[in-house]
Amino acid sequence: MRILIVEDEKVTRLRLEKTLNQWGFETESCTNGETALKRLCEPDPPRLCILDWLMPGMEGTELCRRIREKFPDESFYFILLTARQGVDNIIEGLSAGADDYMTKPFAARELRSRIDVGLRVIGLERTLAEKIKQLETAIEDVKQLRGLLPICSYCTKIRNDEDYWEQVETYISRHSDVAFSHSVCPDCYEKHVKPVLEKMEADRRS
Repeated sequence: MRILIVEDEKVTRLRLEKTLNQWGFETESCTNGETALKRLCEPDPPRLCILDWLMPGMEGTELCRRIREKFPDESFYFILLTARQGVDNIIEGLSAGADDYMTKPFAARELRSRIDVGLRVIGLERTLAEKIKQLETAIEDVKQLRGLLPICSYCTKIRNDEDYWEQVETYISRHSDVAFSHSVCPDCYEKHVKPVLEKMEADRRS
């Protein structure tokens, strides 16, 4: 898992890098919000970010706000790291789009716990996104089978879009993710199968 560190203070940045690397995380670092914004807009960006609040130029809260506006459907988890304390600051940070909030100097055990929460949230969001994609695909498959289908009154073949006639199971298999297994209904058993079996039995006895 890659984690983006956005911190202009060198000592804090190096401590974060060392701590996260010791835990087995891959880290990327930026010293300002503008560089971080550019990185997060690139393909395959880090999804979990630890952001300093007060930085020259673009602050951490503004970075959160811009990413949320630009990628409303993308999964990012932002942890604000700042010396600012108090309920009002927490509310301001979370309202800007941050997911969590920590005060400096940070405690390693607390940071690890908050990162673990972030990883769980990202995992759940990815799972949900995949389920939604599967549902959309299933709905699209169902839509392809809607409407009137011309069926032969005698052999029950279906006329396809190319004006050719084909078996029902062939047509449905091509337009959906459906597999067929063949059996015999009670009416067809009585009408078709049973007479054959009775004739075979009669021939055997004779």
